[in-house]
Amino acid sequence: MLLIVAIAWIYVVLMMSITEHTVVAGIMTFLLYCVLPLAIILYLMATPQRRRRRQREQSALKTATSEEPPPPPDH
Repeated sequence: MLLIVAIAWIYVVLMMSITEHTVVAGIMTFLLYCVLPLAIILYLMATPQRRRRRQREQSALKTATSEEPPPPPDH
């Protein structure tokens, strides 16, 4: 759902950027109204997912290190 909203927002801001009087104004509009806010919002919205992934990796690492190592092979 969030991805659909982000794509729609990109489209709206792109249309706003196209109607600007100069190319520089259009680029600045796109960067300041679209790229920067979306980057912040998407980063914040992905925080719980990153936290869960980090906890999963740490628990897997603890499980791997807590197991006893296999005995050395006899030669």
